[in-house]
Amino acid sequence: MKVLVINCGSSSLKYQLIDMDTNNVMAKGLCDRIAINDSELTHTVNGVKTVIKKDMPDHAAAVEMVIAALTDSEHGVIKDMSEVSAVGHRLVHGGEKFAGSVLINDEVMATIEECVPLAPLHNPANIIGIDACRKAMPNVPMVAVFDTAFHQTMPADSYMYAIPYEYYEKFKIRRYGFHGTSHKYVAQRAAEILGKKLEDLKIVNCHLGSGSSICAIDCGKSVDTTMGFTPLAGLEMGTRCGDIDPAIVTFLMDNEKLSTKEIDSILNKKAGFLGLSGVSNDCRDVEAAAKDGNERADIALKVFIKQVKKYIGAYAAEMGGIDVLTFTAGIGENTIWMREAICEGLEYMGIKVDAEKNNCRGKEVDISADGATVTTMVVPTNEELMIAIETVELL
Repeated sequence: MKVLVINCGSSSLKYQLIDMDTNNVMAKGLCDRIAINDSELTHTVNGVKTVIKKDMPDHAAAVEMVIAALTDSEHGVIKDMSEVSAVGHRLVHGGEKFAGSVLINDEVMATIEECVPLAPLHNPANIIGIDACRKAMPNVPMVAVFDTAFHQTMPADSYMYAIPYEYYEKFKIRRYGFHGTSHKYVAQRAAEILGKKLEDLKIVNCHLGSGSSICAIDCGKSVDTTMGFTPLAGLEMGTRCGDIDPAIVTFLMDNEKLSTKEIDSILNKKAGFLGLSGVSNDCRDVEAAAKDGNERADIALKVFIKQVKKYIGAYAAEMGGIDVLTFTAGIGENTIWMREAICEGLEYMGIKVDAEKNNCRGKEVDISADGATVTTMVVPTNEELMIAIETVELL
């Protein structure tokens, strides 16, 4: 069974064609700069990249290019799209409507449309991608996999905000959480690696990248997570501020005469590592600047490390213990020194990292030191495979 996974951004489209009999990625690629000048498709098969430069005025054109690339006589991997059994779509926000993946039909699309105000930057692009695929492949079943769905198991005392209840009733303002597909995959994979039942484990998963979130997973279910009503909450990120005193927003708006769009841009695009360091939104650049003596870069890194520590401790307390600590995503999988820095001082919780085991990047490995009572692991995330798995399970 072959599943095509589609992940639409506002100006991009990522895809993977996966043979689910072997979990082998037959082809993957990226349509970049959709509806922008100099758009191109990068198509990869067995590590060999083919770059196709062509105008993509919209996501429908991008989908057509993906189909052409997959079926091309030279760099394609299938004869025609009849070999594709299903398409799995990543949806950022499902609100309270979806607690799991669903087969896409007109009724589901209407409900996804209702969630646009909750994710105005993401859901419209996801919808355009789905529409384009349904038009190009009308007889192929489509499945929506929601980033928020995994967190629908959170109890009310984890997702409710202490604001007037009428705003929850009127606007559904609550904690939703994101990166759910990644958190679910890593938790399941960690249990498989350890040879234990997921239902027997208390896991704190640290998805650390340009966008970062931490999730408390008790018996396989999300019980709390750092991102909230939007992906802006929680940890310091590449350009996002994370948790701040909400009064800062109105203070800046009053004193800097800012509009809602301007303050939103500051908090989402000009804050985080970029805003605090003044160097870059990329942790690697900030790290290099800190090594050169840049004090702002140094404090940006220390703020991030302290925040991650605090949430690990908080979630262990919330679950009444912790069995497994996992690191994933760009920073979590590849930044050796930061994993060590985060775990330093957590020995009292049973978390202790072996320096030699920790000297690794981008691979599955148990980095726990001898005598540690908590298993600390690096587990590279694979959201595309998780989407494909959920698509197959649903169908």
